[in-house]
Amino acid sequence: MSRRRQIYEGKAKILYEGPEPGTLIQYFKDDATAFNAEKKGTINGKGVINNRISEHIFTRLSHIGVPTHFIRRLNMREQLIRQVEIVPIEVVVRNVAAGSICKRLGLEEGQPLPHTLIEYYYKDDALGDPLISEEHIACFNWAGHEEMQDIAAMAIRINDFMCGMFAAIDIRLVDFKLEFGRLWDGDFSRIILADEISPDGCRLWDLNTNEKLDKDRFRRDLGGESEAYQEVARRLGLLQNEDGGPGEVLDMDHARSRLRPQKK
Repeated sequence: MSRRRQIYEGKAKILYEGPEPGTLIQYFKDDATAFNAEKKGTINGKGVINNRISEHIFTRLSHIGVPTHFIRRLNMREQLIRQVEIVPIEVVVRNVAAGSICKRLGLEEGQPLPHTLIEYYYKDDALGDPLISEEHIACFNWAGHEEMQDIAAMAIRINDFMCGMFAAIDIRLVDFKLEFGRLWDGDFSRIILADEISPDGCRLWDLNTNEKLDKDRFRRDLGGESEAYQEVARRLGLLQNEDGGPGEVLDMDHARSRLRPQKK
C-alpha cells in the first residue's frame, strides 16, 4: 500500500490517512518511552511484535462482543483501523499493586489488590497524565455519564477475559492501560476500544517466577526487552505462520535474528 498523508505521530505509533473515509492506517514504531517521554530509546522489532499481539487481542475481544477500532492487519507494522474521536482519558485497570500506585499509597509491589481497581488519568503528557476522578471527568465534560458507564463495563469485561487468556499461558496480568474513542454515525456516537493492547501498556509477569515480560524492563534498565516481548508473542502462538510456511509473521529463527537484546 502506498504511503498516505500523515495525520498524527505519537510516542509509539504513527497514524496515516486510510484508503476509505472513516479509516486510518496505524503504524507501530520501535521507539520506546517511559516516564511521560522523559526516557527514550529503541526496542528492536517491538513494532512488529506489538502489531501482532494487539491484532490478536483485539480480534479475540471482538469475538466476545467488545467493539473495537481494529479492522485488519495490513503488514508487519500496519493495521487498518476505524477513525474515532479519542476520549482524553487513560483507563488503568489494576489487579496487583505495581508502578505508580505503590509510590502513591505505600503498597508493596506484587501485593494482590482486594478487588480489581479502575483508575482514570487525564491524557496530557505535559501535565504528567494526572490521576483524576469521575467528578473531574463530568465537571470538564471529557465524557458523559453513559459513556463512562460503557467504559467501566468494557474495562471490567476486557480484564476478565485477558486475565484468563494470559493465565492459560502462565502469565499474570498485573495491570494495563486502555484508551477509548467515539465512533460517530451522523449526530450519534458510541464508545469503542481504541489504541492498542501490548506489552507497552500492560504489566505481564511470569506466573511462576514473576519475571517481567513488559516495558518495565526498559523503564528499570533490566535489559532483555526484545526477548520479553518475543516471549509473550511466542506463548500466544504468534511467532509462526498458521500454515507453517514463510510470510509476514515472524517464525522463531527470524524473530531471533530481528529482535536483538537492547544494549545498555
